[in-house]
Amino acid sequence: MAQVANIKDIVAYQDGTVVSKEITSRPSGTVRIFAFDEGQGLGQHTEPSDALLRVLDGAAMLTTTDKVRHLKEGEMVVMPAGEPYALTAMEKFKMMLVTAPAL
Repeated sequence: MAQVANIKDIVAYQDGTVVSKEITSRPSGTVRIFAFDEGQGLGQHTEPSDALLRVLDGAAMLTTTDKVRHLKEGEMVVMPAGEPYALTAMEKFKMMLVTAPAL
């Protein structure tokens, strides 16, 4: 059955940490929601599939092999599979991360 939810309310901020919740995981891809406290982040890593990162709240710094990008609420970026990236919350920050073999 279909469920309606406010995407920003799926995960709550917690002091000094990153919180995530997997919404769905299928062979065709995953959807996860993250909440980062200010200064928290994800160290450099890669996704095995293409990744669409959508900023839901706040601001973050995205570092890829070729540049640093400052992302804010409402913006999104698509990263190809295997491209290394790191993410740091410049303030409290929420995002949705969708991965799929080909976006």
